Amino acid sequence: MSNSSSASLAVTGQPIVEMEKVSKWYGDFQVLRDIDLQVARGERIVICGPSGSGKSTLIRCLNRLETHQQGRIAIDGMELTDDLRQVDRVRRDVGMVFQHFNLFPHLTVLENLTLGPIWVLKQPRAEAEATAMKYLTRVRIPEQAHKFPGQLSGGQQQRVAIARSLCMAPKVMLFDEPTSALDPEMVKEVLDVMVGLAEEGGMTMLCVTHEMAFARQVADRVIFMDAGQIVEQNDPESFFASPQHPRTQQFLAQILH
Repeated sequence: MSNSSSASLAVTGQPIVEMEKVSKWYGDFQVLRDIDLQVARGERIVICGPSGSGKSTLIRCLNRLETHQQGRIAIDGMELTDDLRQVDRVRRDVGMVFQHFNLFPHLTVLENLTLGPIWVLKQPRAEAEATAMKYLTRVRIPEQAHKFPGQLSGGQQQRVAIARSLCMAPKVMLFDEPTSALDPEMVKEVLDVMVGLAEEGGMTMLCVTHEMAFARQVADRVIFMDAGQIVEQNDPESFFASPQHPRTQQFLAQILH
């Protein structure tokens, strides 16, 4: 861990995300190998690495979309176990934005955003709609509130998905390659929204992405994974200027040139 990350942990006390010796298998294939990771409150982490390195599996374990077989995972001091009530409590605190937008096509944008707050958080409809409009404004598409997802571009749908997660007031936001399914011209509009969220401060973010310019701009720490392991992690300046591990050097040489 870089010195700056260590300092932030010291300032903010208990890390909000804790992974200790986390391992996971798909049959005989081990996809995560003894993952140790601590994330401070408000820290912004970018996770990169080659396809199949375990990046998406790692963050999907943080809200129990994937189940780890060994080790310990805790979010804000609450351990993820087989207890479904515990899993539900953790999921309320952890927002997730996927590669594909996972919006309900038969509901309007506004209805997509208010569904969780009304049914899970038990908010009155008027309060949920006011919150939804606030976050649609934050992601720069308030005028789309009464349209259906199919009437929007891919970039707009992904921004709706981000706003939907924010409506649940999560303590941690997970992004699983949020721009990989988008046309190139739509990537920037989604990244601009994510940069804005990051620069507002206070939100803990873990983002799996190949967008290295985004990593340079917003990350407190960049993590490189290979073959199910974290092989290198550092602040962006050190990570890009002087990668230490041969696999990191090879990866960066391929994607930056």
